[in-house]
Amino acid sequence: MEAILEATARDTFGKNEARRTRRDGRVPAVMYGAVTGGGVADPTPIAVEPKALLRILHSDSGANTLISLKMDGNETKVLVKDYQLDPITHAILHADFYRVAMDRAIQVTIPVIIKGEPRGVKLQGGLLEFVRREIEIECLPADIPEHIDVDVTELMLHQGLRVRDVATNPKWNSLTDGDAMLVHIILPKAEESAASATAAAAPAATAEPEVMKKGKKEEEGKEEKKK
Repeated sequence: MEAILEATARDTFGKNEARRTRRDGRVPAVMYGAVTGGGVADPTPIAVEPKALLRILHSDSGANTLISLKMDGNETKVLVKDYQLDPITHAILHADFYRVAMDRAIQVTIPVIIKGEPRGVKLQGGLLEFVRREIEIECLPADIPEHIDVDVTELMLHQGLRVRDVATNPKWNSLTDGDAMLVHIILPKAEESAASATAAAAPAATAEPEVMKKGKKEEEGKEEKKK
């Protein structure tokens, strides 16, 4: 997803200037990172509209949204690198924007979305356990996916899907270990505990007749001595 965000330049950095920006109804922010032609530019203090920025952050792609930041007649491609919210009002207090070069691969973290109802849940009474909810990938800025779909329909009890099973898109490479588990189907804890208890009790049940048999032999020996 790509969005457009209007920005204005700020005069300086600093807490006082940031407070003035907030009083004016805007969000103080900083833009830094790569520039066209290579290299890295100095950080630039800017200000953006809070409602427009929150709409982007609350979208499906969230902080992975590729943004066309428009300022002073120029347009720069950026990503939200970091942002700060007020702990009480949840108003956005500050944001960092990272310039991206469209021909350079970047690293981003993408959420994993489950699709379908596993057969192991529907037919065998298992539970779907979500082990990893996001993976890290490398791709060009224009190819950042909103999320990665994982179809779990065919999973049976004790089966799962790993990163290597879903990292099949030619537009991006997974940086997360391919053996890392994403989801698997497990027994409900109550059934698992009952199965463990049954397995633990089994040796004791087989040992009891041997004790009784041994006791019987001892009694027979005592009777022979009396005779």
